[in-house]
Amino acid sequence: MALKSTVFKFQLQIADLDRHYYADHALTLARHPSETDERLVARVLAFARIAGEGIDMSSALCEPDEPDLCVRTLDGRITHWIDVGQPEARRVLKAAGRADRVTLHPYGGSTSTLWWEGVRKELLRVRKLEVIAFPEAAVKALAASVARTCQWQITVQDGTMMVSTGTDCVSVEPDTWRPIAH
Repeated sequence: MALKSTVFKFQLQIADLDRHYYADHALTLARHPSETDERLVARVLAFARIAGEGIDMSSALCEPDEPDLCVRTLDGRITHWIDVGQPEARRVLKAAGRADRVTLHPYGGSTSTLWWEGVRKELLRVRKLEVIAFPEAAVKALAASVARTCQWQITVQDGTMMVSTGTDCVSVEPDTWRPIAH
């Protein structure tokens, strides 16, 4: 018998002072049995970083040709492809062919650093690629507080995300490994 996904509900109050974006979001996320709480948290953080019109949480674990998150136009075209974790270079190159912009969010500390060193040379030619790592310690701290229902208040200022979970306040300072080329 196959294991079923676990449903998590996140109520996010986002105040992004950098982008002047202020909104509440109700996310219902299915965590695949192979997905960790850390990856679930990284998906939520990626959502909060770019929350706005047209953002979509897809089911990349079940649909391998889909991004973890994306921004779509009204006609369904992907303008911003966002993957969480350590995707293969071939997947990133394919994403660059389908979207105007590609963002990767590794979150695994030293394993992510080793992954980036292994794929960096091949991916440097992708001008529309940015790589922004979430710090492992912050992701683990937030993962420890994950419950089936979460209410998070996220304030973004100068690139730093302050995430209040109701019991803790965790500072998430994303590290830009590769800015998007202009």
